[in-house]
Amino acid sequence: MTGIAVVTGAGSGLGRCITRTLLAAGWRVAAAGRRGAALAETIATADQVDAAMAVPADVTVPESVAALFGAVDRRWGRLDLLVNDAGVFRPGGAVDEISFTDWEQIVAVNLTGAFLCASHAVRLMKAQQPRGGRIINNGSISAHSPRPRSAGYTATKHAITGLTKSLALDGREFDIACGQIDIGNAATEMTRGLVRGALQAGGTLAPEPVFDPQHVADAVLFMAGLPLDANVQFLTIAATKMPFVGRG
Repeated sequence: MTGIAVVTGAGSGLGRCITRTLLAAGWRVAAAGRRGAALAETIATADQVDAAMAVPADVTVPESVAALFGAVDRRWGRLDLLVNDAGVFRPGGAVDEISFTDWEQIVAVNLTGAFLCASHAVRLMKAQQPRGGRIINNGSISAHSPRPRSAGYTATKHAITGLTKSLALDGREFDIACGQIDIGNAATEMTRGLVRGALQAGGTLAPEPVFDPQHVADAVLFMAGLPLDANVQFLTIAATKMPFVGRG
């Protein structure tokens, strides 16, 4: 199964890898992110001119998100897949160490952005014929178990799980599926420091293993390719030896 997709956070990291993997599999993809030049680089691998478009967008700004989905509707007339990948980890800190401004920023990108994109996606998916579609949210291992001093990131990723469940439940009537992929230590810019040493629950620093982000993109492609009467509700993919099972 292929169709029309929107991928947020597509200018780098997992978003770039997911976008390119969908394009290679025959999807048409709107690559969304804040940096136009980076988005253009992401979609440069597209075989056909009509297969991809770069849409500079800020998922924290309602008008920007509306413009993104308006552009998709005008270009292709429907939407089959939304991959909510945009997210930030820092600034880190315990709850008493994070400023209110930083808290608002983490929530805006990781949670409000996913909400805004999902709300527009659902409207399109309800109205189109044939109706329906799929939303895949990027959760995290931190949606299950936190890292030390990551209150903002962890809180938003737990909230993404709630959003995923609500979207899956409310979407049933309209043939809209929603699932979540929880990722642990894919090798991207965000996780580069883990190899040198990451703070552990006991207060020590220890290097952590990472894995090829292509495996994440392949997992997303599998989830996206299912018929709408089947859904991967939650999928966890992590470096085999990362300290997750038994963390803390």
